[in-house]
Amino acid sequence: MYIHLGGEKLIRSSQLIAIFDISIEQSSKLSKQFVQHAQSNREVETIGEEDPKSIVITEKKVYYSPISTTTLKKRAHYIDN
Repeated sequence: MYIHLGGEKLIRSSQLIAIFDISIEQSSKLSKQFVQHAQSNREVETIGEEDPKSIVITEKKVYYSPISTTTLKKRAHYIDN
C-alpha cells in the first residue's frame, strides 16, 4: 500500500519509519543534526510549494511534507487496518 505525502508524492507504507511535526527541528538538537546529515547526503526532498508541516522519514529519504502529522498518521493507520 501507499501513503500520499502531498503534491504528487507517494511512498510505500512498508518504507515508512517515522512521522514528526516540523517543530521537532527547533526543539531537538539531535533531530536537527539528523536532518542536516540527510541534507548533506542529498537524501532530503521538500514536497510542494507550501510551508512544511511535518517531516517524514523513510528507509531512503527524508521528506518535508505540507500535510500535518495528524493527517499523515491517520493515512498510515488506515493502511495498517
